[in-house]
Amino acid sequence: MIEGIGIDVVDIERFRQSLNRTPGLLEKLFTELERVKPIASLAARFAAKEALAKALNAGHGLSWHEAEVINLESGKPEFLFRGEIADRVEGSRVHLSLSHDAGIASAMVMVESM
Repeated sequence: MIEGIGIDVVDIERFRQSLNRTPGLLEKLFTELERVKPIASLAARFAAKEALAKALNAGHGLSWHEAEVINLESGKPEFLFRGEIADRVEGSRVHLSLSHDAGIASAMVMVESM
């Protein structure tokens, strides 16, 4: 059964400007392993975390570092959950799709109960 669906879209250049304008924002939003990604991938990862919050109806209750976006060997993106968010999604399957093209990054998340 589907528990929630979330989608988010990010303008990559605007996101870059936000990171440049706000000291510490990169560290606040992303884990150490995420921070080394190119700007389009960072924007997609930000969109993924926003989409996850929407799918879980989390509002402001999502800690950025508790949901890290990783890539499997195949390249498929997945979340690596830690802390309270890991407890919240335990027993669920979280599907993630990322895209970035033409200056836009997007993500879709579906949370499915098992």
